[in-house]
Amino acid sequence: MVTEYESVEPRAGTDKPAGSPGRLVALDGCVNFRDLGGYRTATGRQTRWRRLFRADGLNRLSPEDVAVMAGLGLSTVIDLRTREEADQRGSFPVDQLPVRYFGLPLTDVLPSADQLPDWQEASYVASHYFGMVTGKGPVLAEAITALASDGALPAVMHCSAGKDRTGVLSALLLAFLGVPDRTIVEDYALSASAMERLFARLQAEHPEAGEAVTRYAPAILHVAPETMERFLAAVRAEYGSYDGLIAELDVAEPVQRLRDTLLGPV
Repeated sequence: MVTEYESVEPRAGTDKPAGSPGRLVALDGCVNFRDLGGYRTATGRQTRWRRLFRADGLNRLSPEDVAVMAGLGLSTVIDLRTREEADQRGSFPVDQLPVRYFGLPLTDVLPSADQLPDWQEASYVASHYFGMVTGKGPVLAEAITALASDGALPAVMHCSAGKDRTGVLSALLLAFLGVPDRTIVEDYALSASAMERLFARLQAEHPEAGEAVTRYAPAILHVAPETMERFLAAVRAEYGSYDGLIAELDVAEPVQRLRDTLLGPV
């Protein structure tokens, strides 16, 4: 069972301690910054710790957070948000910590208020995720190629909540590395507690909008494992296998480089 808090490191200990480091990296400006290390593949290899991260918005990092990023040796940021989100909310502070920054929107627009209630339905959300694959293949390919380039790691991919767009790219990368579906679903489900932290932050920061925040809370908080199960099944049904999608995206060489760098020995 994948757990978010098992062996979580304190803020001061960003270097790998004895044993396995923690999955959740505690930050002031993020609620969902997680390590994708330590996951076993079907062949018995394991994803390396402190090489690839997934996160929510990185536009609110405190000076202490930036110091943590520096301690992690962060080299690349993949921003999956829309252009409007990046323009309105800001982006990773490259002026404070120079990194390779890629703005690669995985959706063109955010769901409207009328659509948010549908985000409680696993089938609807899974269909939306699958639409990112069929409609944004070149973006996914560019993100994978960027992560596989020399000197790209450690890297983080993020959106606003770190749940949906980040969930799609994270799931595909883990699948391409050979991590079993069950583990991918468990990793996706770890965002549930992060969404509770996000909801609490929204309530504290926008007390005047309490009614609206509460109205949209179910869509913000909802993280159903079935959603990821359905999405992965749809990918395999459409492309025959994850290798079929790799071929469709034309990323066989980048994926192999990621396997070489991100997977430890058996």
